[in-house]
Amino acid sequence: MNSPFPCRRSLLKAVAGLALAASCAAALAQSAWPGRPIHVVVPYAPGSSPDVIMRIVADKLSVRLGQPVVIDNRAGAGGNTGTGSVAKAAGDGYMFLISTNGPLVYNTQIYNKLGYDPFTELRPVVLAGGQSNVCAVRTDSGITSLKELVDAMKRNPGKFNFSSTGVGSLSQLGVELLKVKTDTFAVHIPYASSPLAILAILQGDVQFACVPAVAVIPQVKAGKLRALAVSTAKRSALTPDIPTMKEAGLTGIENVAWMAVMAPATTPTEIVQRMNQEINAVLAMPDVKDKLYAQYMEPIGGSVQELQTFMQQELRVMTPVIKRTGLRID
Repeated sequence: MNSPFPCRRSLLKAVAGLALAASCAAALAQSAWPGRPIHVVVPYAPGSSPDVIMRIVADKLSVRLGQPVVIDNRAGAGGNTGTGSVAKAAGDGYMFLISTNGPLVYNTQIYNKLGYDPFTELRPVVLAGGQSNVCAVRTDSGITSLKELVDAMKRNPGKFNFSSTGVGSLSQLGVELLKVKTDTFAVHIPYASSPLAILAILQGDVQFACVPAVAVIPQVKAGKLRALAVSTAKRSALTPDIPTMKEAGLTGIENVAWMAVMAPATTPTEIVQRMNQEINAVLAMPDVKDKLYAQYMEPIGGSVQELQTFMQQELRVMTPVIKRTGLRID
């Protein structure tokens, strides 16, 4: 019996052929990746911690991938602007992100309208590195310890400001938690990067800050700032002379500033795994480690799954801390 649709079989064959061709083309494109420069968005200003670590990694990564790795600084809204731009980008394997605690985890609990979901619109690549925050004041402030800072804030309510690397950043939340623990008050003034947050102290616009060591220690060595405490549970081998918060008399304020490489959620798994493999290899290089240590950063690395688990753990741990501070932004 003749089919009432004589062209149907040939049409199905043609469609199947096109689907196969498209599948082959996609596989070929992935196998040839990367075929052009790769862009990595840093959602903070040049000189910020994620900018520094990514530029160190990018030099070696470019060689391993055979293509330039271009750093694209998109500062704004405490890291949300650049992070959100990658969350909405096409997952073609040529756009990545290196972001931090706030835009990747904390801000989901702080902003009522964040504009993106880091847990569904981004996919983890690798946990690149971490560092302690260092609380510091100007050397001529007369304050020589964290206890003296707390006492001064109690004696002078409303007269202390502190800078941070942005709303929702660890450099803000750490101080907010300190304020809750010590029943003190200070006005938060956010900046686009840790160098700018430090400049604010030097210029007298704020009285203190707890920001990444890479921005603090050079000014400490220059005699312009005094380091009061580090945010980590144990003294850092990179700053062994600076006491921990606990040693300085405050408990329950331990935290680490971390930086993670992410990709748009639709980025092919094969490309994500390749980037994970290559960045891990770069982080293990002795000269890269030395450069990171010189910037008071510690390379971490690990699998995609380990980063995913870590982010979920950070969300569970920090959500009650954020709620305790009452921090909420429309």
